[in-house]
Parts: sequence; C-alpha cells; structure tokens
Amino acid sequence: MPREEQNMVGYIVALITEFAKRYNLQQRQAYAYLKRFKGMKHLLDHFGVLHTQSFPDTVDVLAQVCANNGGGLK
Repeated sequence: MPREEQNMVGYIVALITEFAKRYNLQQRQAYAYLKRFKGMKHLLDHFGVLHTQSFPDTVDVLAQVCANNGGGLK
C-alpha cells in the first residue's frame, strides 16, 4: 500500500477513535454509525479538506452530517 494511502487509513482510524471517545462508543459502533448515517462517505468525499482541520472540528462536522441523515447521537 502506498504511503499516502497508509497515512489516510491511519488518519481515518484515529478520527473514528476520537468520535467513539466523544460519544462513549466502541470503535466498531462508531464506525457502524458513521457508515450508516453517511459520515464515512462525507469523510472520504471531502478528505482533502477535512484532514486539514482539528479532530474536534472534524468530529463536529461528521456528527452534523450524521444528524442530517437521521443519526440521533447528541
């Protein structure tokens, strides 16, 4: 796997971990939630911009995207 892809995967894993911590979820639950409510799609579609923001800001964005798509975490 090219280094750029390794960096992207590492960032996404770290971000899912931060999302899980904020909402008191296990990492698997956080990933499933993000996937179900289109947070992962948003992250992948806008990775170029999102990875330049802080983790708290990006978690906020993903939480809002999920809420806009029916997610209920608050």
